[in-house]
Amino acid sequence: MPIKNPELTPWPLKGSRCAGDYKIFKVRSDRRTSPRTGDEHEFFVIESVDWCNVVALTPDHQLVMIEQYRQGTNLIELELPGGMIDPGEGPLETAGRELREETGYAGDTPETVGFVYANPAIMNNKVHTIVIRNAVKQHDIQLDAGEDLLTRLVLLEEIPKLIDNGTISHSLMVAALCRFQIAENGC
Repeated sequence: MPIKNPELTPWPLKGSRCAGDYKIFKVRSDRRTSPRTGDEHEFFVIESVDWCNVVALTPDHQLVMIEQYRQGTNLIELELPGGMIDPGEGPLETAGRELREETGYAGDTPETVGFVYANPAIMNNKVHTIVIRNAVKQHDIQLDAGEDLLTRLVLLEEIPKLIDNGTISHSLMVAALCRFQIAENGC
């Protein structure tokens, strides 16, 4: 639940325009007025669809993960399976589909753990964390043309070490794993 502070209020919107359309996201330019100073400022917002990350656990408590090349960092990252929520889908449907397509694994009914905002300073979307238990390899993978992935099984107890040493460095993966940890064990 967001913190409410009577001294802070949303900045009134004076105008908005599309500043660019880039296939998987749009950039919007908003003009807003500071309630404190009355000055008008221009802000750029990346409009993107929501997506989900899947914490898929095998019956022997291994985490189904993927290795994937990421253009932004020019690195191969160890990540959770996941992807953009397609029109007409919800996070639970997307989680099962993405896990199956990217790894060939499927399991129990998906469970919602929670969400985070990807980057509320400049983005408007949510990233949902979904858990799928008892995941086993049941299908062939079905990668998109722009994907090259390898499936890796990682012992759940190794995750803190992999985050600490930077093997898992994608902030949204760390957030999803933290959400999962809190849901499983409390704070």
